[in-house]
Amino acid sequence: MRTSIAHLLLLTTCAAGASFWARDSIAADPESRSNGLREGDTAPDFQAPGNNGRLWKSTEHVGRKYVVVFFYPAAFTSGCTKQACLFRDHLSELQQAGVEVVGISGDRSDGLRLFQKQHSLNFPLLSDENGQIARAFGVPLRDGDTITRSIDGVEHCLVRGVTASRWTFVIAPNGRVIAKNTAVDPERDATNVLEIIRRSAASSQ
Repeated sequence: MRTSIAHLLLLTTCAAGASFWARDSIAADPESRSNGLREGDTAPDFQAPGNNGRLWKSTEHVGRKYVVVFFYPAAFTSGCTKQACLFRDHLSELQQAGVEVVGISGDRSDGLRLFQKQHSLNFPLLSDENGQIARAFGVPLRDGDTITRSIDGVEHCLVRGVTASRWTFVIAPNGRVIAKNTAVDPERDATNVLEIIRRSAASSQ
């Protein structure tokens, strides 16, 4: 009985959190769709808190190496977990090719810390709760939501302010977007990015 009451309280709290964050989101954000970056455009500067609690600034990374920015809908969901874990598994190859990877979603930082820990993710995950970064890249947004997940035997309420579409961008060392994928296959995203980087490096030699 106690377990049932605790679970009910968790669901009630999660629902309240989802309602709060949904007030600032838009079901289909027209601003995002109309201002999409194109290949050849200069990537926007952005910053956001990472899963480690520190502020991640694009100006400290873009211009030094290739930077892969992948937007994903929600931590701990099936496709997003596969996508993130494959970037984890291929990170050594990507780093050898001069690539830095960063994932961005509308999840709160506390949920991203759990996501990183649960799956041993070895790259930054940024929290874009209000969708500001997604809008700067032109990534379509939907309303946020809340899910519950049992992690190490403990139920967690995972809130996200917005739900971004699954888009991936590759930014060259000169700060320009050299690839944009708006139809991402989460099981092939990491290998597709690696192929793009290798082709780009070969053509610049």
